[in-house]
Amino acid sequence: MQRTKVADLLRSKEIGKPFTVKGWVRTRRGNKHVNFVALNDGSGINNLQVVVDMEQFDEALVRRITTGAAISVDGELQESQGAGQNVELLAKSIEILGDSDPDKYPLQPKKHSLEFLREIAHLRFRTNTFGAITRVRHAMIFAVHEFFNKKGFYNIHTPIITASDAEGAGEMFQVTTLDIDNLPRTEEGEIDYSKDFFGKPTNLTVSGQLEGELAALAMSEIYTFGPTFRAENSNTTRHLSEFWMIEPEMAFYELTDNMDLAEEFLKYLIQYALDNCMDDLQFLSQRLQQEEKGKKDTEKSMELIEKLKFVLENDFIRLTYEEAINVLENSKPNKKGKFQYPVKGFGTDLQSEHERYLVEKHFKKPVILTDYPKEIKAFYMKLNDDNKTVRAMDVLFPQIGEIIGGSQREESYEKLTARMAEMNIPEEEMWWFLDTRRFGTVPHSGFGLGFERLMLFVTGMTNIRDVIPFPRAPKSAEF
Repeated sequence: MQRTKVADLLRSKEIGKPFTVKGWVRTRRGNKHVNFVALNDGSGINNLQVVVDMEQFDEALVRRITTGAAISVDGELQESQGAGQNVELLAKSIEILGDSDPDKYPLQPKKHSLEFLREIAHLRFRTNTFGAITRVRHAMIFAVHEFFNKKGFYNIHTPIITASDAEGAGEMFQVTTLDIDNLPRTEEGEIDYSKDFFGKPTNLTVSGQLEGELAALAMSEIYTFGPTFRAENSNTTRHLSEFWMIEPEMAFYELTDNMDLAEEFLKYLIQYALDNCMDDLQFLSQRLQQEEKGKKDTEKSMELIEKLKFVLENDFIRLTYEEAINVLENSKPNKKGKFQYPVKGFGTDLQSEHERYLVEKHFKKPVILTDYPKEIKAFYMKLNDDNKTVRAMDVLFPQIGEIIGGSQREESYEKLTARMAEMNIPEEEMWWFLDTRRFGTVPHSGFGLGFERLMLFVTGMTNIRDVIPFPRAPKSAEF
């Protein structure tokens, strides 16, 4: 018989019909007359209860049905006698596909800490929490592509290996095939990159944006969805060295169009999660509430599903950076010295605590900030007429802070080259980028959404290393 997935069987109404299921054992309990096996195959948060009549099976076989073992069961679907499930499978035959030594299997039927599970990331998919996160992550990946496809955007694969630093940050992973124990040198004693694989220094990309702009200035509307890399030595719950970025770029879009698209995009993704992942979201919500049991009410997070609906039901507040600075400067936390980073007027680089104050305490709605000082933003952002701010926009969410960063791009060749000179970015290295401003330039905009930041928000998890299957961070490249 063909295998039926556990999630499909739990929804089935075909009582009395034969089915075959295959999966991994979560638990086995029972007595000398009957055993109950909780089976999961990753298709949903809920386990299927397999009923094993001990008179029908060899005791030695049943003893091998341990936590972590893989089994195949042929049986008959019947209405469940116990609470918690509508149907169960009465086993007719059982095959052990893979044994699991209960004394050595690290996932026992008990609550494990997230820190411990990070150490065994190769097995954490088998837990309820990480099964739920994996299914939600897949749903969000699918929804991203669906959203842009419906709007007529083209997906572009931008290079992972690049010779440019899109952000001007300089914190990049170098890519080389040179022998680091015997580096070729020029007469001046510098490393001779002409002998390297690409003939020049290359790095892992920090953003697909610049290449995305090239495509948008011919195809009108494109998006990238790929891995990006930052060699930033940040060991925090918000940073990864390898993460995934969604970066749409749109010709003929000004800043307002960019903000409208970002708001529509985020609401689409959240609605998709609510429509398609409710079982997993309810489980993750209960998990979060359990975790916060000892906290005071003022310290507790908003309930997960309520938080997602909160974003859907509210128009995002839009204000300038300067207006936000005025709010923050006059706020109680700033006046009483409660912010870790005091707000000291125009030019202050906003931190997560400031962003969250605006969203969670002051406006109590998602916020889009615009028109940042040019000194704290990248070279490619369009200069405003005041010559001191750029048409940047950041979308701020509760509990996350910045979830999207974007801008209208500078389309003027003269202004762009002047800005590059200010920031010591050599024109000769960016000739290909500047060509788009020489030949048929147009107003255009774009933004970047860190996919794992979105995942933190949608799942309610608090550590970014728990929403990507195999986290990469300083001193951490396991599995």
